[in-house]
Amino acid sequence: MVPTRAAFVRGLDDYQAGTLTLLAPDLISAEVGNIVWKKQAFQGLDVDDARTVIDEFRKLAIVLTSTGDLLADAYGLAVTHRRSVYDSLYLALSIREGCQFVTADERLVNAVSWSFSRVIWLPNSA
Repeated sequence: MVPTRAAFVRGLDDYQAGTLTLLAPDLISAEVGNIVWKKQAFQGLDVDDARTVIDEFRKLAIVLTSTGDLLADAYGLAVTHRRSVYDSLYLALSIREGCQFVTADERLVNAVSWSFSRVIWLPNSA
């Protein structure tokens, strides 16, 4: 069984308490920026709200890892699981660091959870 939102909320509480570290490949800033741009351009997100999301994201203390350092592992995972290298970069980092991998991508979770027990699906609904 894949842990869900409750586990993520506990993790968020731990992050806010300073007892949990957030890790990501260094491409996360571009990905977040692109998501916010799409929400603004195509789904009506207000310009000021978009700027707030970007500003708040930039305040997060995320330890970044170079995609170059993860590329070989990510490529192997992408081939094995038939997922994008982009998605596999996050999974490769999780495996390397021995930590949980949190994602809102249900298809990704379904594709990899059978072989990675530390995958947490964060549903898009509240």
